[in-house]
Amino acid sequence: MDGAILRSLTPGVLAILVRRGADFAAAEDAVQDALVEAVRVWPADPPRDAKGWLVTVAWRRFLDATRADTARRRREDLVEEEPAPGPAAATDDTLQLYFLCAHPSLTPSSAVALTLRAVGGLTTRQIARAYLVPEATMAQRISRAKRTVSGVRFDQPGDVATVLRVLYLVFNEGYSGDVDLAAEAIRLTRQLAAAIDHPEVAGLLALMLLHHARRATRTTPDGSLVPLAEQDRGRWDTASIAEGVEILQAALARDRLGEFQAQAAIAALHADAQTAEETDWVQIVEWYDELARLTDSPVVRLNRAVAVGEADGPRAGLAALAALDDSLPRHAAVAAYLHERDGDLATAARLYAEAAEQAPTLAERHHLTRQAARLNGRLNAHRRG
Repeated sequence: MDGAILRSLTPGVLAILVRRGADFAAAEDAVQDALVEAVRVWPADPPRDAKGWLVTVAWRRFLDATRADTARRRREDLVEEEPAPGPAAATDDTLQLYFLCAHPSLTPSSAVALTLRAVGGLTTRQIARAYLVPEATMAQRISRAKRTVSGVRFDQPGDVATVLRVLYLVFNEGYSGDVDLAAEAIRLTRQLAAAIDHPEVAGLLALMLLHHARRATRTTPDGSLVPLAEQDRGRWDTASIAEGVEILQAALARDRLGEFQAQAAIAALHADAQTAEETDWVQIVEWYDELARLTDSPVVRLNRAVAVGEADGPRAGLAALAALDDSLPRHAAVAAYLHERDGDLATAARLYAEAAEQAPTLAERHHLTRQAARLNGRLNAHRRG
């Protein structure tokens, strides 16, 4: 590298940078950086236009330095604008945002979808899965909700029922989905329970606590699902269970039953059983009857079929299942379980495989696939025997 060539080009490069608007000192620094880069790069890759190369590199160095200096000054200004150290009032507007998104101009379902997307942070796919609708349908619903509220004043908060529905779905996604939102949903529901004396708010809080109490036992370290009957009940959070049961009992005593109280009652009966065999399935069926009356939900009736199968035998469960649409999510999985309990392993194995193909999550798919493989293994062993 001929240093004389670089020195001869320096004044011209410096003059070009100054004409472009760089102050002289900054231009000198940028040119020096470009010269150092030239010494490093040119021996292996000499440019066709040495002066043009130097101008381009020096100007880039000048711009980078200018941006860095601007950012540094902005950070210094922000530090100066910060309030003096000392106690500050704690504010949390999250719950208020939930109420504002549940605007009276929206239908409850649209308000829930919008809040889950805008405040809860769930994706459109996650919300669609919670509502059992195609993703495209949910995307349209959210878009319509945005258009509806785009020109309205957010001075009319929505009703408690809509906010409870949002919190419930956020908890469910955090409890079993891709995003850990369960603890946040419990925190916000606690806030709501402290602010509003409402039995369904208490019912939802109890339900969350009772489900959250066994969260650590629902999966193995590798992420595999552990069915309720196989969970290590010694690892359940007894403090959360006790709190949930106490809150639920106080809510039920007010004799204003709602769906969240009914769901919490079912969860409490599961939590109260020392072993899976001690579960009071007869009472659980009765609570599912109440829940079905309150909601008329096909998913509730699907879960009721499982409970009937435990309380009255698998054939009674299959009879209850026969009244439901077989396109319901997890219908095949429930049918497989009941057929296995009834001794029809071939049908159960086939249905487990079908259920695996329809599973909404990878963990559930793997679990159902293993169930199918387990039964097929037993069938093959029996044939060989």
